[in-house]
Amino acid sequence: MKKILFTSLFLFSFATTFAGGYRVGLQGQRALAMGHTGVAYVNSAEIAFFNPAGLVYLENKINVSAGGFGVFSDVAWQNTSTGQYSSTDSPAGTPFYLYGSYALNERLSLGLAIYTPYGSGVEWPTDWAGSHLVNNIDLAAIYIQPLVSFKISDKFSVGGGPIFVTGSVNFNRNADRTLTDLEGNRSNITVDDSGVTNWGWSVGAMFNVSDNFTLGANYRSEIILESTEGTATFANFPDSPLVPANGDTSFTASLPLPAELTVGATYEREKWAFNVDYTRTYWDVYEDLDIVFGNGRESINPRNYKNSSLYKFGVAYEASEKFSLRAGYYFDESPVRSGYFAPETPRNDGNGFTAGLSYQVSNSFAIDASFLYLRFKEIDESYDYVSDGSSFGGTYKSSAFVPGIGLTYKM
Repeated sequence: MKKILFTSLFLFSFATTFAGGYRVGLQGQRALAMGHTGVAYVNSAEIAFFNPAGLVYLENKINVSAGGFGVFSDVAWQNTSTGQYSSTDSPAGTPFYLYGSYALNERLSLGLAIYTPYGSGVEWPTDWAGSHLVNNIDLAAIYIQPLVSFKISDKFSVGGGPIFVTGSVNFNRNADRTLTDLEGNRSNITVDDSGVTNWGWSVGAMFNVSDNFTLGANYRSEIILESTEGTATFANFPDSPLVPANGDTSFTASLPLPAELTVGATYEREKWAFNVDYTRTYWDVYEDLDIVFGNGRESINPRNYKNSSLYKFGVAYEASEKFSLRAGYYFDESPVRSGYFAPETPRNDGNGFTAGLSYQVSNSFAIDASFLYLRFKEIDESYDYVSDGSSFGGTYKSSAFVPGIGLTYKM
């Protein structure tokens, strides 16, 4: 089995937001307001993430887009047999992005993209019923990507570049359902690491079928983050040769950031633009989590994710010279199979409803805003692979509110 970071991720303080698992689909205000579409829509430097092949079609020599989001999420769990109940009190997540492009000539543009496509921040009450699986988790992955965009003809372009990723993780859970020290404190383990890096790449293409109709495709490669220099802290274990000693030790683990392919189309007519995107995320790389501790212990946690799809729709309307209005919707399939529903990534199928606007302050400068309401389908599920052979399940209900604001500059 592949050694995969036990927690489930290496990401930022984002609540899990969409695209299944620990994917965070918040890579631009204008795109999010349109259902997070944009693989064929050239509107701002946000195209650097969605399809770098479109950078060369931006009208201005210099383009910059920057912004951030506040992710406010709630997850409630209840065991309908015993009546036990718990809910998360997760801190607000703060994913961000920064994109820039520079046109060297009519056929060649360079760009830079910094964004946070994977992350999770979930905080359950300490010692809750599922504390042997997770008390809290805080993960982050930052992508930094130089880009090249080349126009082969007026109708066809390609683009892409290498991706440098740096990730971190902090995860705590209890050792099992009952173990305590003499004072009654639950025995627990905390894993912490940062500065975990690796490389990947992306490539995209854009085809202008006509003046009004454009097709686009973009592929982002799989990246595996392997932790080898982090610290695992064993705390509140009783003084017994049968359990680990208290104190720090090393650990090794790895986490996959899966590949994804997006294809889509844009149709523009007068003041309107209509986007349709489809994204396939290759989650089957996430087979299990395996942490090997320096004290000889290990934690193996099957995940067995499946590939999942994301269906996205968006529309934009130029209401006036100053205001642009946008709205969208997406349906997000969960990659979690039945029997593998772990509470550190409590994800089910989700419906996302989005809206936003831009205010043109001047010819060069605009303020962008967006809002996402994400509602996950209520689900009665379990995780059947607890290390002691037992199962942990219940009914999960979750949702998220995500306001965002950004700036667009061009000259």
